[in-house]
Amino acid sequence: MGFAAKSYFSLLCMLVLFTTICYSQSNYVSSRATYYHSPDNLGTPTGACGYGEFGQRVNGANVAGVSMLYRNGSGCGACYQVRCKIPKLCSDDGVKVVVTDYEEGDRTDFILSTRAYARLAVPNAASKLFPFGVVNVEYQRIPCRYPGYNLKVKVHEYSKFPGYLAVVVLYQAGVYDITAVEVWQEEDQEWKCMRRAFGTVWDLPGPPAGPLSFRVQVSGSGGTKWVQMTDVVPSEWKAGVVYDTPIQLS
Repeated sequence: MGFAAKSYFSLLCMLVLFTTICYSQSNYVSSRATYYHSPDNLGTPTGACGYGEFGQRVNGANVAGVSMLYRNGSGCGACYQVRCKIPKLCSDDGVKVVVTDYEEGDRTDFILSTRAYARLAVPNAASKLFPFGVVNVEYQRIPCRYPGYNLKVKVHEYSKFPGYLAVVVLYQAGVYDITAVEVWQEEDQEWKCMRRAFGTVWDLPGPPAGPLSFRVQVSGSGGTKWVQMTDVVPSEWKAGVVYDTPIQLS
């Protein structure tokens, strides 16, 4: 191989490597993040997604409130990798957070729990990161992972048996948005749409009697699909109770 050919081959390899590097970073979006105070460093049990205590402790309390990413509640349950950009203070990996609340800040996409904000820093440097208050970050959406957990259906505390039912789907793994929830109406032999009451809480006045079956419409990069959960909520359901399903999203 002559000198010109070798030079061309080297330049081509450099271009391919540069393109690969750029592509690997292209999914990250630049933004800003801050944090909210809580006495226990956990998330808030009153978040706008409607998760309650689940939203306080899920993902090791590495949770976040968002504004633009909230998307009228369909952004609830989404997972993001967030990393700040202050040399020597910010870790390379940053923190993986779950969206559990709606919050607005000073041009921030993320308002993190205290615990999540601390994990932006390299070991033993969190105390130096907190005085900044707001930091520049980059983020990307990532799959949620809940090893050992299936989808669960929680009957929301606002429910009143037997006349008003509100539910929340928990442990929403993968990269999916929940865009619709329906309950099976045995008497009419049809699926009945539930309303998004707020966040990721879906409700229905006058729900059907008997064990309740649901199907959930999830949307992701691979398209939209329905996930059916049969007889997961018993006839005499109770507000505040969480019911397990055999279904896992991935």
